[in-house]
Amino acid sequence: MTDATLGIKVDVDTLRGYLEGVPALLALFRKRGIRASFFFSMGPDNSGKAIRRVFRPGFLAKMLRTKAPSTYGFRTLLYGTLLPAPMIVSTDPGILANAAAEGHDCGVHCWDHVKWQDRLPTLSEGEIRRDFARAFDLFRSVTGRAAKSCAAPGWQTTPASLSVQDGFDLDYASDVREGRYPFYPKAGGRTFKTLQLPTTLPTLDEIYGTMPESDIPERYAAQLKPGFNLHTIHAEMEGLGQMDLFERILDRCAEAGAVFSALDDIAARCEGTLAPVCGVAAGRLAGRAGTLTIQMTACEEERR
Repeated sequence: MTDATLGIKVDVDTLRGYLEGVPALLALFRKRGIRASFFFSMGPDNSGKAIRRVFRPGFLAKMLRTKAPSTYGFRTLLYGTLLPAPMIVSTDPGILANAAAEGHDCGVHCWDHVKWQDRLPTLSEGEIRRDFARAFDLFRSVTGRAAKSCAAPGWQTTPASLSVQDGFDLDYASDVREGRYPFYPKAGGRTFKTLQLPTTLPTLDEIYGTMPESDIPERYAAQLKPGFNLHTIHAEMEGLGQMDLFERILDRCAEAGAVFSALDDIAARCEGTLAPVCGVAAGRLAGRAGTLTIQMTACEEERR
């Protein structure tokens, strides 16, 4: 395999992932000379409220398969219910500042991860905009610059959320699964102007426990294709208990010819080129509970 670009996207969902996983990943990327993209949940850690997903098909099986209590930490599973929800970035703004200072591409994941992932379809465009503004304002106060990218929690989007994104003058967003290439999204009869860089590979929590661990690096390498590839990791998983496995995945993908990249560099290479308009819709993926936004196979005219 040659000419395979592999974008590395890090989602930071929880306080533990932020305090422990992000510094560990920064050290790993520093050692390997990798520039990655980090997306930070900026506000409260309400992870305990995710227990409401227990009735979704596949949720409990995934929690057991990925060893969620040890992966996320027992306290994390109580935040927002039996324990108060702590603020994530405000607890130690220096971690976000360090990631930006080290030259990584940093953007906004959300204000409240659980609220977005579980309640987005019920939120008005005004409420989405207010939460966006809170997250973007805190990002600017910590880094001294505006965030130029975002990534939706749980790959959840609605026409309202895509509309709000368009008002923040972003270079790109990464909200979509089942990706094939960068595109402009169409939903609810509207075409949106923010370039989407979709995740193309499965996340580790979707395949962990479904095959021998020793086979997982080869699984990723085998799915690489020439050109655009994007892998989403989590600070709580690859940044903590599964870092050794993540390093083996990086090694095997590099052997297969992958060149690692931050997402802003990929977006910059799309400037001045034509990208298709593709519909997005709710769909399901093996290993993940509930629905998420996927890139549809039928695409329309190209646009700049």
